[in-house]
Amino acid sequence: MTTESEGKGRPTPKRKDSEAKRITSSLAPVVTKDQKRAAKLAGRQDRMASRTAYLRGDENALPARDRGPARRFVRNYVDSRRSVGEYFLPIIFLVLVLTLIPVKSIQLTAIALMYAVLLIAVVDGIFLSRKIRKLVADKFPGTATKGLGMYAWLRSTQMRRLRAPHPQTKVGDKN
Repeated sequence: MTTESEGKGRPTPKRKDSEAKRITSSLAPVVTKDQKRAAKLAGRQDRMASRTAYLRGDENALPARDRGPARRFVRNYVDSRRSVGEYFLPIIFLVLVLTLIPVKSIQLTAIALMYAVLLIAVVDGIFLSRKIRKLVADKFPGTATKGLGMYAWLRSTQMRRLRAPHPQTKVGDKN
């Protein structure tokens, strides 16, 4: 035991000094601002290159939900045809504008148009889903068709220029 007359033989370190010692003695490497900036730039370039490859449709850049020959076939099949669903968003915008007109008949017609297009898009999606599953089962025997119909329908409801990966076929092309 130490008594009051005995000390530890050295002054108590300042808080600032002990915190600085703790931070610099960690296992993390010392990184300068230039190194951080370079790492950030390299990461940004990697992400941009990865996104470009994804939008191009490179198989190794695609997420699991878009990979495989069956999914590529579905994307190309959907992209080679027009559907009512891809015009749904512009029609909704038109309906919004038309409902602002203070004439009841125009407002009701606009709302009826919206529901009609929605119903047609859903019916088209059901038929597309059934056809896709049949075509994939014929073209790729042994491939699971679960989820392919919904995948096709969701892609067909997106506006063509906003689809990702970008369409690789033109409208009217045969698969």
